[in-house]
This record gives sequence, structure tokens and C-alpha cells, in this order.
Amino acid sequence: MEQQTAIEIVDYKPEYDKRFKEINEQWITRSFVMEEEDIKTLDHPYEYIIKNGGKIYIALYNGEVVGTCAYLNFGNNTYEMIKMAVDENYRGLKIGLNIGIESLQKMKALGAKKIFLYSNTKGSGVAIQLYRKLGFTEIELGQSEFQRADIKMELHLLNTK
Repeated sequence: MEQQTAIEIVDYKPEYDKRFKEINEQWITRSFVMEEEDIKTLDHPYEYIIKNGGKIYIALYNGEVVGTCAYLNFGNNTYEMIKMAVDENYRGLKIGLNIGIESLQKMKALGAKKIFLYSNTKGSGVAIQLYRKLGFTEIELGQSEFQRADIKMELHLLNTK
């Protein structure tokens, strides 16, 4: 099979619930502890993300669910990128970059103008590099629902003239 057809980014379906939770728990518990916001999001992705106008994208590698990236709707064409993760058994295949690029293109097509995210510079250094590659820049941290967050970044998808 060609590398190009190996990775596919698809919209979330309920049958992806289990892997959505497993992949995200994997990275969170490696360096951090599951927080209330994590549990709520991972146990009820439809109710917490999609029902409120958000989106979840799934990365498939040869048909297997190996990556996730979700967007919480904050209104005014503003979204928070959450739960971007790749199964550690599939790292190094550019799955994170693929799901980042494709999901941001899809969000822009849906009218998103600003995307922000919270992360951690110590436990997620590789992720921070990926976010910078995707065009995110660091902004003031402010308040976060996560104790582990020590950096906030944002990306403007439409140029204002």
C-alpha cells in the first residue's frame, strides 16, 4: 500500500469512542494525571464536544484508529483545539502533522477564524513544535481548566484586511 493512502482523516463516529478515550488517556497518564475536564470529555465526547457545535477528527492508519484531534466551539467562529493525540505505537509516521493540517483546513472551511489551545512545555515538547509548525504562536496563558497547562497558543485562520 502506498504511504499516501495509509493515513486518512475522517469525521468522528460513535464507534470510535473507545479508541478516542484510549489514545488520549495514553498520553495524559504518561506524564500527567487525568483531570476532571479530561474525564468529562473522554467519557462523553458527543455530548461535550459535538452537541455544542464542536468537531472531532480521527486519523486512520491502514483502517486502524491511531490519532485524534477535537475542537470545542466557543462561539464567534472561535474554537479550542483539544485532545490532539497519536497512539504511541504509531508515532513517527507524521500522523500528528496530517491530522493537524487536515483538521485545520476542515475547520477553516466550516468558518473558524481563530483556534486556540493549551499545552505543556515540559511533558509535550514535541507537540509544541508541531503546533508551531502548524502556525500557532504563543500568547498570554491566562486561566486554564487544566493544572498541567503552562502555555497557550493561537492561530488566526482568516487574514483581516
